[in-house]
Parts: sequence; structure tokens; C-alpha cells
Amino acid sequence: MSRATGSAVPTSGGAMPTGDGAPTTSGDDTPTVRARMRDLLAYSSGSLGMGVWVTVPGLLLLYFMTHVLGVTPLLAGLTLLLPKILDAVVHPLLGTISDRHARRSGHRRGLLWWGLLLAVAMTAMFSVPAGLTGGGAALWIAGWYIAGNMLFACFQVPYLTTPSDLKIGYHERTRVFMFRLLLLTIGLLGAGVAAPALVASGARGDYSQMALILSGVMVVTGFVGIVGVRRLTEHSGFRAPDDREHTFLGDLKIAWRDRNFRLLVLSYLFTGTTTHLFLAAVPFYTQYVFGAPGLTSLFMGAFLAPAVVAGPMWLAVSRRLGKQRGLLLSQLIFIVGSLALAAGGTLGVAITTAVIVLLGTSFAGLQLFAFSMLPDAVAVAERGGTSRAGAYTGVWTATEATGTAIGPYLYSAVLAIGGFVSTTAGHDVVQSGVAQTALVVGITVVPAVLMVGAIAFQARCRLDRDTAS
Repeated sequence: MSRATGSAVPTSGGAMPTGDGAPTTSGDDTPTVRARMRDLLAYSSGSLGMGVWVTVPGLLLLYFMTHVLGVTPLLAGLTLLLPKILDAVVHPLLGTISDRHARRSGHRRGLLWWGLLLAVAMTAMFSVPAGLTGGGAALWIAGWYIAGNMLFACFQVPYLTTPSDLKIGYHERTRVFMFRLLLLTIGLLGAGVAAPALVASGARGDYSQMALILSGVMVVTGFVGIVGVRRLTEHSGFRAPDDREHTFLGDLKIAWRDRNFRLLVLSYLFTGTTTHLFLAAVPFYTQYVFGAPGLTSLFMGAFLAPAVVAGPMWLAVSRRLGKQRGLLLSQLIFIVGSLALAAGGTLGVAITTAVIVLLGTSFAGLQLFAFSMLPDAVAVAERGGTSRAGAYTGVWTATEATGTAIGPYLYSAVLAIGGFVSTTAGHDVVQSGVAQTALVVGITVVPAVLMVGAIAFQARCRLDRDTAS
């Protein structure tokens, strides 16, 4: 039992198997099989392409609009925020639809195929017609951003529900998400490094070409991911939703009444807002603090690369301390790292890179623990007589999508308050001292405050204890 959180760490009822497919017993007394590595790799491949959509719009859209298309910071922030309002409805609705489809057909793959069309929206969003600038360009981007978000939801909701569908236990769920995190990180890292490099000249055409190249990756990896979903559910078993009639509003009420799930979701809202604010701020930080936009690729690599090796480390932390305490530790590390960046250019590139590596290590833990606690919440609800994995996942992904929008919007609002002046490609603007201060505060103090909010909710969550009981 954790003295700090009151949470217990579920332990396996028997020794873990040494070979794929050997039966074991989970911490919640559910007979399980160990997922085969080849199935996990195929399933996790879906996160490679989805990592492109998670990274590139959050990293480049705000900068693209304010520095290439002449969109004011406030309008650019609204362009990223307002389309996400639909996600608050679309994601939970797709969760309910996914549950219905799973009851009828015994799988959730129908929606996944629609998600492959996300590549079209991605390419179109960055291919703004030459005659459009300012408000017209913002409207073009908003339209395709809405379409892209809906297609992304078609893939993301059933895809992330898969671990909750499998007949696996507490630690095996963490293992599944560790593989997903590994390939997601490779996708985030590849997109986070490649995208800025491909648009280094700042020309409109380069943004369009970048989107087309990365969209091809999204289609191929998405297809492999769908194959992996089928193989995982066939081998590990499929937990079908309960047979009772589900309604969209009814599913929302049930999910929100679940105290532990509600606290986990609210904590992740603050966490997701924080990390996506950071992503949106990096290009501004490199250009105006270091005077070297080319450092964006280096800093993004430093932020995302640690997750490739940190996943197993955080998995060991989970087995020893539990997911709850691991998540709180990750959140605390992010606060310390973000405040350290307030020193700005005085730290130098090497020390700043080391601080960002620390933030990236924290980010890996934030993702692994939060996402692996989602199927734990579903498992606890199932023991209480409610099996609605799709509905829970829909609420979760809606929260994630909301965070991806609020983060960049908050940063754009800080820029607007500081008097930051937007520009178009080929034109440089000297920013005032207040604007320079604002862009540093936005990537240091604001993330720290937001993460304190995440800790305030997460510290009250008792999901580890309930999973073990």
C-alpha cells in the first residue's frame, strides 16, 4: 500500500510466462494470455502514423499561420481551438457507435478504415491556396482541421479501445501500452524532427510537400495497425460490451459518474494541455531566445527520443511503485524541467538540450501511465457490472483532443497579451521586450502551473487501489 497515495500495486497471481501465449493470472484475478510480440508490434505500428497527426499540427500550425500566412496570434489560436469543440461530442459519440458495432460483429475495425482518409485532410490543410492569407487562410485551415480531427477520431477511438477489449491483466495492459508508446514515440520523433527540417526555408510549397510525404507514412502504418488489432483480439480474446442498450448520453453519464475515471480524465486534460502547449512553443523559443530556428529539430528530438529508452524504465517503476505514483512522479519532473527553461539562452544549447531530455523522459511516463490506467478503469467498471470500453475511450480521446487545442491556444493568448506581431513568409519583424518575455513565460511558468493542476486531480485518484481490491 502506498503511504503517499493510498494505492496498492496489483501483483501477478502466478509467475509471468517466458514464452508467448502462456497463460498467467492478472492482478485483478482475470485469466489472461500474454500478447505475442509480433502482434504487439503490428498493433503499435498504427501509432507511428497517428503520431504524425498528433505532432505536426501542434508543432507547426500556429507558427505556419503567424509567420507564413499573416494570421494574427489570437485568430490563429482560435483556428486551432474552435474546431476541437466538435471533438467533445464526436469522440464520445464514436465510442458509443464503436460499442454497438462490437456487440453486433465482435470487433471494432469498421471505423478504423475510415481513419486512413486522414492523409487527405493532412495534405490539404497545409496546401493553402496561394491567394489566401490572414482570415481566408485561417478559414481554409479550420475547415480541413475539422475534417482531419473527425477522421482521426474514427481511427483513434476504436484503436485505443483495443487494450481494454483484450482479456489481459494489470501489468500486461502496461506492457501493451509500452509497445504502443515506443512506436508512437518513433512516430512523434520522426515527425517532430523531419517536419521542421522539411519546411526550414519557410516557403508555402515546402509545407505542402512535407504534409504529402508524411501522409504517405500515415496510410501505410495505419493499415498495418488495423491488421495488428485483428491479430491481438484473435489471440488474446475479446471482451464484448455488455448486451444492455446503450445511448450516447447514457454512456456519458456512466463514464462521468465513475469517480476514479473522472479524476484521471481531468488530470490528463491538464497534462495534455501542458505538453501540447510546449510543442507549439518550441519553434518560438528557438527563434526568439536562441536566434536559431534550426534548433527546433534538435529540441524536438531531445524531447521525444528519451521515450524510446524510458519506456522500460517506467515499466519497472510501474511494477515496483504502481502507475499512480509513477504518474505523479512524471508530473513533478515536468514541473521542474519547464521552470528550468526560464533561464533561456543563458543556459546555452547543451544544458538546455539536457533539460529538454529530462522533460522528454517525463513525457514518456506521462503517456505510459495515463494511457495504461484507462483500461484499468474499464476493468474496474466491468467488475461493477458496466462494460462500455468504447464509451470510456471516447471520453478519453475527446479529452486528449481538447488538450491538443487548448495548449496552443493558451500559448497564442500569452503571445497576444505580450503584443507579439505576426508576419508573412520572407518578412522579419522585431518583437518588443514584452513580447519576448511573454513567449518565455508561456513555455515555462504556464506549463508548470498547468501541471500543478494535473497533480491536484491525480493525487485524489485511487484507481490502483481499486484495481487491486
